[in-house]
Amino acid sequence: MIPSETPYNALSLLPPDRDKVETIAVLRQVSKAAAAMGELKGLARTLPNPNILLNALILREASASSEIENIITTQDRLYQALTLRNLPNDSATKEVLRYREALLTGFHSLTSRGFINTNAIIQIQQVLEENSAGIRRLPGTALKNAATGATIYTPPDQYEIILALMQNLEQYLHDEDDISPYIKLAVQHYQFESIHPFYDGNGRTGRILNVLFLIFKGCLDQPILYHSKYIIDNKSDYYRLLQEVRTKDNWEEWVLFMVKGVEQTANETVFKIHKINNLFEYTVEKIKKEKPKVYSKELVELLFVQPYCRIETIVDQLAVTRPTASRYLNELVTTGMLRRQQIWKETLFIHEALVDLLKV
Repeated sequence: MIPSETPYNALSLLPPDRDKVETIAVLRQVSKAAAAMGELKGLARTLPNPNILLNALILREASASSEIENIITTQDRLYQALTLRNLPNDSATKEVLRYREALLTGFHSLTSRGFINTNAIIQIQQVLEENSAGIRRLPGTALKNAATGATIYTPPDQYEIILALMQNLEQYLHDEDDISPYIKLAVQHYQFESIHPFYDGNGRTGRILNVLFLIFKGCLDQPILYHSKYIIDNKSDYYRLLQEVRTKDNWEEWVLFMVKGVEQTANETVFKIHKINNLFEYTVEKIKKEKPKVYSKELVELLFVQPYCRIETIVDQLAVTRPTASRYLNELVTTGMLRRQQIWKETLFIHEALVDLLKV
């Protein structure tokens, strides 16, 4: 084990002093975040199919979280790659899709085991990076200013210390206490990023850990809330406040920043769910009116879960013949609801209204 009082580049054990993270200002912000998250959790259950939002937000988060690491692709490219398994993909698209796979790996691990441990975190990072390097064993890791090259922070580089800090973090995640999970979210994210346990993928792994922690604490049922867009929009504050916890013990502003991000992101997601529900109802009525012989609730749900759709998808999911599936999709093209597009060797049917909604 490591002593409780250590230099900042070796990190102190969790938890931090309660009076530093649980101030009046923080508690007020926690109340706002909890209200927004309560509304989101309840409203998400009103969706006709939970996978509508889950699939869309996971891709959006994968794209945004990767963008923070300067890995850039487009939503269209992601949907195409996800729908057309044999589509030749650029390296950025492949990396973003690995993020999606890593997030789902972590979610399935949590739901099957009921806890988050270091091994599960290592598994997430391994999927992200496609390697089995595991916890850092070699010294020399330093976080540098991208513009100047100056070292900003040197994380602990002794393997035993990193393991001890990860075990302490794991214990903190599972402690039964009366501290708000939104405060603990901010604390654990700071600690994980400061431990910096891997050679690569720490930022993306840490952002996956955020949403898994909220699910573990019962704040969400599924991974449908992500900080990454909020971090992109406030990137300079994010890195400044992370550093100020290390150098100035400025916990209050850091916790406020992260909890405000929960509130803001939850409110944005609530707005999106309302839009999806409205579009779903409109789509049902439009198909019933214009193409009653084509309509089925299962077909509409599938077009919302798979806004980039192949004929084979309809065949597999609805158990209809290929000619029937082709007729369904092509008739919906004539209503303007779907757009037919040739991608590589395949024909896709794109639900443009939903795709446009999900991009925002």
